[in-house]
Amino acid sequence: MLRAAARIVEDGDIVVLGSQSILGTADVSGLPPETVLSVEADLTFVDDPDEAKSDDVDGQIGDGSAFHAKFGYYAQGVTLATAVLPDGWRDRLVAFDRADAEPSHARCLEAQDLVVAELVANREKDRELAEALIGAELVDVRTLLNRVQLLDQPEAVRARTRRAIESCAHAAGFG
Repeated sequence: MLRAAARIVEDGDIVVLGSQSILGTADVSGLPPETVLSVEADLTFVDDPDEAKSDDVDGQIGDGSAFHAKFGYYAQGVTLATAVLPDGWRDRLVAFDRADAEPSHARCLEAQDLVVAELVANREKDRELAEALIGAELVDVRTLLNRVQLLDQPEAVRARTRRAIESCAHAAGFG
């Protein structure tokens, strides 16, 4: 998917947002099943001011495309504004440098930033992902709570996100 996206728009500077960014930050064989259920990956480009690259990816290898029919998964072209991320997230991106992904040189969200962003979105599937990653000890609850403080959001959003982290930790047997 990364290779196809990079070729479509002739730009390999891709950022993987959303739940599937975990695939670039951990050994896939060690991931809980809940983390690999999605058939879509949210892709964006560092340089895409008019969102044309994201739109091209969405149109050519997105939901319902021939790519989707052939491989069983698809890319959703999104923008960097799609995710609410803790300050400093760009410095923590994890490189996804694999020969089979060239010409992309994609980067994925670091796992702690991913979980915080997912819990800001506050959907059931995001809480399930957070519980699974906490339960597998692939993220640290204390680090998650610290990252919430780095959100440029109203205190009500930060408080809700902290409660979600605590709830997920409790459900995962931590706390």
